[in-house]
This record gives sequence, structure tokens and C-alpha cells, in this order.
Amino acid sequence: MKKEIKHLLKYLLGITLLLHGAQNIVQKNIFDSILFYYPTYVIYFFHFTITFLILLSLIAVKNIFFEKTGFAFMALSLLKMLASVIFLLPLIQSEKFNYIPDVIAFFVPYFIFLFFEIFYSIKLLNSIPKE
Repeated sequence: MKKEIKHLLKYLLGITLLLHGAQNIVQKNIFDSILFYYPTYVIYFFHFTITFLILLSLIAVKNIFFEKTGFAFMALSLLKMLASVIFLLPLIQSEKFNYIPDVIAFFVPYFIFLFFEIFYSIKLLNSIPKE
């Protein structure tokens, strides 16, 4: 299990650093006149942490209740959506006039990380022994 977590952490950290660097470059060079509510490192820290906890939980569920891994993924995805709304609540309640750049800056990585979660969950589900 430790090897699996190290492997997961290596890929997740690599994707996070790559995406953070790309988004940081785009925001500073193309959207330099826009003041974003959240800095990119806060957004990526949130996504990295949530995704790592979800995948860690899925590994644990697979090892204990392997037939419930799919249901656990759906429940954890719902919790991720709730956590995202809570994370964006200060932005929504702020006096900011234009929310669209901030929402895009948050949800583009959200869906990329969601794709990573789906891909890894499919890998976990395929490794479950068939009856």
C-alpha cells in the first residue's frame, strides 16, 4: 500500500506543479490586468489536498470493502463539490464585480483533477478481483 501511495503522490505532485506553472504563466502574461481573488498556489493547494485525500480514501476503501469502491468515489466526489462551494463562498460573497475569471481559474483545474480522479478510480476498479 505504501508503494501505491508513493506512486500516486509522485504523479499527483507532478501534475499539480505542471498545471500550476502553466496557469501562473497564463495569468501573469495574458490576464495581467485582472486581479484574481485567490492566488494560483491557493487554488492548487486546495485541489491537490482534496484530490490526494479522495484517492487515499479510495485506496483504503478498495483494501477494506473492495465492492464499495465505486460508491465511495461517488460520495467523495459529492463531498468535493461541497468543499468547492465552501472554498468559493468568500469570492461569491465579496463585492467583486466580475466573477468569471476567478471561476474559470478555479474550475479548469477542478475538472482536470476530477479527470485524474476518474482515471485513477477506474484503475482501482479494474484491479478488484472478479467473482
